[in-house]
Amino acid sequence: MTLKKCVRTILGFGPGLGAHRQSAPQLTAWSSRLPPPDYCRSPARTFYYRFVRWTADTHMTLAGVGLRWALPALGAVLPAACAQDVVQPPPWPLVWSDEFDGPANAAPDLTKWTYDLGQSGWGNAELENYSSSTSNAFQDGGGHLVIQATASAGGGYKSARLKTQGLATFSYGKIEARIQIPSGQGIWPAFWMMGADITAVGWPHCGEIDIMENKGKEPATVHGTMHGPGYSGGRGIGAPFTLPAGQRFADEFHLFAVLWDQKSVEFQVDGYGYKRVTPTDLPAGAQWAFDHPFFLLLNVAVGGTWPGYPDASTHFPQRMVVDYVRVYSRSGNVHFRQSACSLHGRSRQGACGDTTIN
Repeated sequence: MTLKKCVRTILGFGPGLGAHRQSAPQLTAWSSRLPPPDYCRSPARTFYYRFVRWTADTHMTLAGVGLRWALPALGAVLPAACAQDVVQPPPWPLVWSDEFDGPANAAPDLTKWTYDLGQSGWGNAELENYSSSTSNAFQDGGGHLVIQATASAGGGYKSARLKTQGLATFSYGKIEARIQIPSGQGIWPAFWMMGADITAVGWPHCGEIDIMENKGKEPATVHGTMHGPGYSGGRGIGAPFTLPAGQRFADEFHLFAVLWDQKSVEFQVDGYGYKRVTPTDLPAGAQWAFDHPFFLLLNVAVGGTWPGYPDASTHFPQRMVVDYVRVYSRSGNVHFRQSACSLHGRSRQGACGDTTIN
């Protein structure tokens, strides 16, 4: 890959950028999508990424020096390594997925998903009543799951919260979902994970990993957050990720993921790792609550102390559309537990019991 193509790929430029001149705010926004310098794993790449970050962070523009000339100049002074792809991790075998290939209006696959039900506020003063109705969670016949929040004439709200609890749990790996989220005041879409021992130890000791959460009133920003004992709720550890140049997450699909091992969790949007958390980031004396199995959740909440509440500008129904959910292993360090004995004694994958992927 040429240096010019590498820059366009990393920053998301189109092939015709050529001699376009970019403003300081655009450069700042694009620089926020770059990996940290040490991700480059070579002195040449580290120098290159530091140069681009410095360019944006100091509001230095390329006005008068079009990229058509600037990029080849960089290629002339940097070693050949700068023209190569960023080092990619080794292949990740797929160990579990749902591609949502069922017929139109079919319920989610009940060998993979079950429901949280009711209107308890869910610890966040939420308004929705979670149901198992196909009015609130259904496959669209086009390879998608739709989670739909609806408003009733009497002023209440219904939605769905799906989970793999009791069916599949995961310890480490790459967990991702391709999702087009809704937007609007008081709407709260999420893709997240909860420690499988929640019934034994309670929250937050079980641990929680919010792979993606969004306040509907902030359509360009999602959040990745970790909760555990001593760092939960408003003290959770994570970071926001904001799209550049006025883009909105509700306008198209995006890939939300975590890379998770025994001692770290990295949050990603569209393949870019924007926050990495390790035990050293925890408050002094706090417990790392992410070294055991977790289950997956997908939901659209309505209202709550974090996103606020719907108002006259909020339209219903609100839909979160999920293209797929996939879990990958890194050879030797992911464990997938399938427990589907209650479903006619067997799962579609075979006999009941636990499966460990090594």
